[in-house]
Amino acid sequence: MGGVILSSYSPFLLNEHSDSLRFGIITDIHYSERDSYGTRYFKQSIDKLKNAIEVFNRSDLDFIIELGDFKDQDSEPERDGTLRYLDTIEAVYQTFNGPVYHVLGNHDMDSISKEEFLNRTSNHGDADKKANYSFVSGGIKCIVLDANYSEDGSPYDTGNFDWTKAYIPKSQQEWLQKELLLDQQPVLIFVHQLLDSFSDVGKDLCVGNADEVIPILENYENVLAVFQGHHHPGNYSFRNGIHYWTMKGMIEGSFPDNNSFAIVEVNKNGDISIDGFFNCEDRLLKNNDQLL
Repeated sequence: MGGVILSSYSPFLLNEHSDSLRFGIITDIHYSERDSYGTRYFKQSIDKLKNAIEVFNRSDLDFIIELGDFKDQDSEPERDGTLRYLDTIEAVYQTFNGPVYHVLGNHDMDSISKEEFLNRTSNHGDADKKANYSFVSGGIKCIVLDANYSEDGSPYDTGNFDWTKAYIPKSQQEWLQKELLLDQQPVLIFVHQLLDSFSDVGKDLCVGNADEVIPILENYENVLAVFQGHHHPGNYSFRNGIHYWTMKGMIEGSFPDNNSFAIVEVNKNGDISIDGFFNCEDRLLKNNDQLL
């Protein structure tokens, strides 16, 4: 099992009294009881998650986080069935023996409201029942963004949205700026849809107003990396000192041969290693440099 190294700027090393930060990460579970199609095996996602949680529970982690599209729906959408799938996969997720966090994805509002999703899931501590929030762990500030808004600022709601058009509203951008201004801790960003619209990934997969959000991040040298989901094959890009790492979707491929999850470690010197499992490959990223 190898690792990815994302080196931070030296002025923003962890406090000498801090321990390294270790967390588990997964994305695009898409759990439901619908039949598989193509490379998506919806029913098997629950066993894939159990596999990941088993590894996470013996790995001395500070928390785990999922990057959205936590659940799915039937081929003929039905609210009660969707809520049942959400309750089932949430119960497995909560078997992790430490703090857990959610990032909202577009499929999380495919046949239920954002409020229903938040009310039936739990985040640790002050992040509970929030769609965008921040928390500090191991000397690192973690900021979770919610891009599940239409261009007019209305939130995704019960399938009433176009998944190719995701936006981060002005009010959330202002909140993000305030969070980044609060202190000079190293920062990790977590979001479902991709922010690196400058890359060669399809624009339909990216946040529609990413060109408004990225300058906010680039204005603060302590932003180390952005962790993203949504694009199941995964992706990587780099610009102005920030790494954008898109994780491969857990839903893809039949279990037990296929799965995707990772353990991330932020060391005291500011380096970040990502140890991938199954389809989540090991890579190497250099400080202020692109993938070799």
